[in-house]
Amino acid sequence: MSVMQNQRRQFLVKTAASSVGLFAASQFGQMLLGQSETKELSLQSLNGKKILFFTKSAGFEHSIVQRINGAPAFGERMMTNFAKKYGFELLITKDGRVFDSEYENFDTYFFYTSGDLTSTKVGNIEQEPAMTPRGKENLLAAIAAGKGFVGSHCASDTFHSKGARWENQEKPDPYIQMIGGEFSGHGSQQSTTMKVCDLGFPGVEAVGDAFSMQEEWYSLKNFASDMHVVLLQETNGMSDFDYQRPAYPATWARRHDNGRVFYTSMGHREDVWTNPIFESIVMGGLAWASGSIDHKIEPNLNEVAPEAAKLPRK
Repeated sequence: MSVMQNQRRQFLVKTAASSVGLFAASQFGQMLLGQSETKELSLQSLNGKKILFFTKSAGFEHSIVQRINGAPAFGERMMTNFAKKYGFELLITKDGRVFDSEYENFDTYFFYTSGDLTSTKVGNIEQEPAMTPRGKENLLAAIAAGKGFVGSHCASDTFHSKGARWENQEKPDPYIQMIGGEFSGHGSQQSTTMKVCDLGFPGVEAVGDAFSMQEEWYSLKNFASDMHVVLLQETNGMSDFDYQRPAYPATWARRHDNGRVFYTSMGHREDVWTNPIFESIVMGGLAWASGSIDHKIEPNLNEVAPEAAKLPRK
């Protein structure tokens, strides 16, 4: 039985092509409560794109991807809704064997994962089949050859680099090099400001110059020097050790050879997944990563976050 046929662990969503773009301005205005003006998003739809939503946890399993009695998890249901809304085909799986053969069937890989995905033993958690070492190589090679990649939240808490937690590594893990940054820790959930660094990036047009959100914010390290920062995490006024550092990237895009990579640290809380700001930013990133829309990205890390490499010190 092929991985695609293993329906016990996977959910396949096929949607008819839709003529609707990612958002109509009037609809978006109703969703963004308290925003007096709206801007029409210049996003094309994701019609016909094939997206793999990979939700295997080989470390801490977030509630967003926890399946209860085999039912789709909250984040999986949200992605199913997005697929129907925006017209893309979606396969949801926790089965790492998908990267041994059928991974080439997809335009973009969307990761909400944790830990060493090639591991099968993590505490008492029942593990789905692991990604093989060859599967990891296949993933990175496919992206380098032109596939898209999107990561949310714990996707940066995946395939950790060898070395101290609160130090930048000279040679991060190849997966971390691809995604462009790595989780180092987080403090208590709190509201903080996200500064928009590129108002023209897909999905960001209607957000404005900045916004605040309650979230479990990640402290990140090992930033790729060629990243294009989309959202900058302001740390002034934040509590807890993890955020005692200068402002640093929280959402970015970069090219991995011929591939397009997009990551956002948002996505821990259910109310974040239902927030139209998160939806717009993630679907915009997915549209860009999938090649549905073009947007010129230039490295801007040194310009917008010159001290991003400075990590908290005890």
